[in-house]
Amino acid sequence: MNNVTLSPKPRGKEAIGSIVDRMQSLVADDLAQVEHLLATRAASPISVIPDLSGYIVSAGGKRLRPLITLISAYAVGKPNTATHALAAAVEFIHTATLLHDDVVDESDLRRGKPAAKAIWGNKASILVGDFLFARAFNLLVETNSLEILNRLATASTIIAEGEVRQLAAMQARDLPTEDYLAIIEAKTGALFEAAAETGAMSAGSDEHAHALATYGKNLGLAFQIVDDALDYGGTTSVIGKSVGDDFRECKITLPVIIAKRRGSDEDRLFWDRAMNPETQQDADLAHAVHLIRATGAAEATIQEAEAYAALAKGALRSLESSPYRSALEDLADFCVSRAY
Repeated sequence: MNNVTLSPKPRGKEAIGSIVDRMQSLVADDLAQVEHLLATRAASPISVIPDLSGYIVSAGGKRLRPLITLISAYAVGKPNTATHALAAAVEFIHTATLLHDDVVDESDLRRGKPAAKAIWGNKASILVGDFLFARAFNLLVETNSLEILNRLATASTIIAEGEVRQLAAMQARDLPTEDYLAIIEAKTGALFEAAAETGAMSAGSDEHAHALATYGKNLGLAFQIVDDALDYGGTTSVIGKSVGDDFRECKITLPVIIAKRRGSDEDRLFWDRAMNPETQQDADLAHAVHLIRATGAAEATIQEAEAYAALAKGALRSLESSPYRSALEDLADFCVSRAY
């Protein structure tokens, strides 16, 4: 990727919070319909299902993916009941993957709270995740569009393939950059892409669906690259979130790839040992953060995210100017600003 500098924007948690708040206000009535669907379709006479699903669905997420679906629809047309069902389905798919991810990754925390599997156990988390996947496809049937149903089914397949590919990659000492990008495009980019593309499709605008798919894919890549940078504290020494989950799980992400490539022979030996679960030590995280900053890997990682954010914004040029297009453009900028 070529380095791309974005126009100055407010940075940090306040910035990302303000853009999401503005997006929510643009589609407040539609989002209320989506929230109603999430609550009613997660209902079940088996109490553990609504208890567990309600816990994670209401765990503080920003509803970013359904927001992208709704605003993409408004950017090219007008949402309808099919759009609402689609947006709820997208959130259920996302939530199901979170439940499964926490079991696979052995994570005890999710958004600063105990992960569902830490409360209800692995088996219940997996099974409720399966339930939410099924509910998602119930909702997709209600869109009355085989094309939309096929698009989200394909995205779900790609997400699962990405998870398996990442699991296999954790056994490797090195991970080429192109393999890393393939993993995050599958794990994160695929659902962002489908959310934006099918939002346009639900509003009857196949003409702009491809542009919004391109936007969503590149936004997802930028979003995940920033998340991977944040696992090592972003680009500052003032860390606003807990760090080290990826490191402790020995996931080779872009900051590690760059730091290892730029480091000395001694540094590479450190990474080989520290990214092995059998030889990793508690003190290794601090040194890993030091190397990522000392080699400039943090800044280089964010430059990659900026480049993908610029590609996302560029894909929107074919759309007419509107508050909805502006919100999508701002979201691309602000998702990168989280790293500063």
